Amino acid sequence: MKLHLLRYFAVLAEELHFGHAAERLAITQPPLSSGIKALEDKLGVRLFERSSKHVALTAAGQAYLAEVRVVLEHVARAGETARCVAAGLRGRLDIGFAGSMVYRDMPGIVRAFGQRAPGIEVNLREMSSGEQLEALRHRQLHAGFINTGAVPEPLCSLPLAPDHFVCCLPEDHALAGAASVDLRALAAETFVMFSRTVAPANHDNVIALFQRAGIHPRILHATRQWLTVLTLVALRMGVALVPACMAQAAVTGVRLLPIATLRHPCVGVLAWHQDAVTPALRGFLDVAAAHRP
Repeated sequence: MKLHLLRYFAVLAEELHFGHAAERLAITQPPLSSGIKALEDKLGVRLFERSSKHVALTAAGQAYLAEVRVVLEHVARAGETARCVAAGLRGRLDIGFAGSMVYRDMPGIVRAFGQRAPGIEVNLREMSSGEQLEALRHRQLHAGFINTGAVPEPLCSLPLAPDHFVCCLPEDHALAGAASVDLRALAAETFVMFSRTVAPANHDNVIALFQRAGIHPRILHATRQWLTVLTLVALRMGVALVPACMAQAAVTGVRLLPIATLRHPCVGVLAWHQDAVTPALRGFLDVAAAHRP
């Protein structure tokens, strides 16, 4: 069924006058008349009773009009939906995030984007940095907040606001009351570390700090979440280096102290696939870029 014939029918059913209906449709009367006849022939029923002076809907025409209006409303909504999606005003974004990102830029960016584009659903998925990189390469995520400093092609990235590592000690540790901690004073301690398979960049940055301090720490535990690291330290199972943003987690039983003489960034980026930028994602990236201090 040709859509324009349904529009012809609906307008004529409202006007009940071929001249007026043709004027509304911006066509002449002959194509309107032939269109209505083609529609009736297709359906095998008369939709209008008509004479030279009178046009009226038949019972079949009245019933058909109710259904046609539903169809035309659906078509109009479909067109509006398509336009909104094309303009980045409606749709869905699947965004990955590493657990620690809830204490960094991610919540503020998502909230700001929600205010700018309320018609777009943002679906957050907690994943390790390695899992996000793989999902982005296969276009299974639109973007991801990742603990890394650089991403492989064909991915692109936007640096997040800077963070840095601090020392995490049990609250009753002998150095817990100090203003800062020299890593060399912890050379004999057992360290809780973030697993390298989960976030290689963070793991390597911590190792780099140890190397700069000239120590070779004993590492007995490898975790997948920074919150797990803090919890193990609170349980006196070791000490750790963690991102300063983790202070917002307010884990009891630990103290977070600056590292004396050393300051090393805790890297993080918002990453996406360069060939998979939708209008909605472009809007999200614009918000993220504006959110940076």
